[in-house]
Amino acid sequence: MSPTILIVGLDPAMVDDSPSSRLAFPDVDAEKVRSGVAAARARLEELGFTVDVCALDYGRTGDAAYRVALAAKSYDLVMIGAGLRLDPVLTPLLEVVVNTTHELAPGAKICFNVNPMTTIEAVQRWWPEHKYSM
Repeated sequence: MSPTILIVGLDPAMVDDSPSSRLAFPDVDAEKVRSGVAAARARLEELGFTVDVCALDYGRTGDAAYRVALAAKSYDLVMIGAGLRLDPVLTPLLEVVVNTTHELAPGAKICFNVNPMTTIEAVQRWWPEHKYSM
């Protein structure tokens, strides 16, 4: 059975909507995030992973949406996107994601990317048996 990954991050539409997000990520726009997530997903699938993506808003429904996604199946690894970690406004939502992961998927490894282009590297740090050339 292939290892399962849930990629959780800020909905790309939110990247352009928040002044704090624009300050935290001045060179990032929604399209860069969308294309980066799609490329990472495709590469992880090529490497043999089953990949799901959960895009969250700024907390209005983020907790509920994440709980639904995480409860849908058993995940081996949860990759938390930089957008949730690096924007100080989103610290409460990051705490929800980390604690909900601990609650609903206690056996899942957790990794963090720096941006969508570093997702493969982040996964390979915690799932070393899938260390293939990027």
